[in-house]
Amino acid sequence: MPATIEELVDLLDLERLEEDLYRGGHPTDSDLTRVFGGQVAAQALMAASRSVDSDRAVHSLHVYFLLGGDPSVPIVYDVERIRDGGSFSTRRVSARQHGKVIFYMTASFHRHEDGYSHQDAMPEVPPVSASPELAEVLAYVDTQAAEHWRREWAALDVRYIGDNRAADDPSRQLVPAVQRLWLRALGELGDDPVLNACVLTYISDLSLLGSALVPHGLTIGSPKIQPASLDHAVWFHRPIRADHWMLYDQRSPSAIGARGFATANIFAEDGALLASVAQEGLIRPVTRKPTA
Repeated sequence: MPATIEELVDLLDLERLEEDLYRGGHPTDSDLTRVFGGQVAAQALMAASRSVDSDRAVHSLHVYFLLGGDPSVPIVYDVERIRDGGSFSTRRVSARQHGKVIFYMTASFHRHEDGYSHQDAMPEVPPVSASPELAEVLAYVDTQAAEHWRREWAALDVRYIGDNRAADDPSRQLVPAVQRLWLRALGELGDDPVLNACVLTYISDLSLLGSALVPHGLTIGSPKIQPASLDHAVWFHRPIRADHWMLYDQRSPSAIGARGFATANIFAEDGALLASVAQEGLIRPVTRKPTA
């Protein structure tokens, strides 16, 4: 994955092929055998945003991951202009590789309007300064996983707060799974609202499905499961700076039928609710036949 924030920004700088048709590349140095879902969603949002007037900001996106992306060939993004109304614009984006659609996104954009305002309160959590880097936490469990994290996600700064996997955690009586992180892009992004929304979209797919494994004592990299993002949605509530610290407050209300469902709120460090996220993904148990 991108080693620096500059490489991440370059990843989102799509090549225009013709009107509403774009081509997106991949990181030059990655061990992943499939394209990271957050990359496809972020590139698709960038493609859609280029067809919308600058006074309309994305307020929601909904995606389906249909096929695993091939990191050896570019992805072509085809933007369909569904509607431009007085206040809202709707776009649909299909992503293609090898002649097949691998991904669909519908995104809605809204011209700013004044109105009512309320939000959930940010939970009380340790500050960033008291939260260890995620790689340090991973190193206690698996040094190879920690090195993989440092290599693949160097463009992001992620700090681990904790979860409620302990059997005697009283929160588990009401919420079966809670997982919290501090995170940000590691570098300067500037004030461009489109770029910041795209980077947040990229980040939002990073750890959410893993919260569905918290009650089962597993992590997303465990050989005991086959994981894959199935669908993903983001609602953007307030202006975002993805290079500032954000609290990723994740929970998983349900897992059933080899699928895990997770939701999250993303807060700014000052407590402002920036975005909400939901995802369902495959967490299929891997069963191996006994050897003779």
